Amino acid sequence: MDFNFERLQPCEEPFYDIIPGEGSYPIGRVLLPVTFGTQANYRTEYLTFEVANFKTFNHTILGRPIQVRFMVIPHHIYLVLKMTTPNGVLSVYGDIETWYKCNTKAV
Repeated sequence: MDFNFERLQPCEEPFYDIIPGEGSYPIGRVLLPVTFGTQANYRTEYLTFEVANFKTFNHTILGRPIQVRFMVIPHHIYLVLKMTTPNGVLSVYGDIETWYKCNTKAV
């Protein structure tokens, strides 16, 4: 996937503990629409992401500010996020096999 670096805005606040014991500086930040769900039941919000150039098993980290924005209830044991939408409750399920493989590879 190609990324348009012209959309990046400057960002100088460092991250901590993404890579254990190291501080990292983002390349920049970008505002993107994020949608969960299907055409029948979905929720879209515009979110700001910090873009970094390092390898981890996470491609995107959905932190507390994003969870608050979507009013998410995370269920970590079952790898599911639940949020309200105009058409009721939306459940977004993770893939336990993929999660396990990524964590095993990262360790």
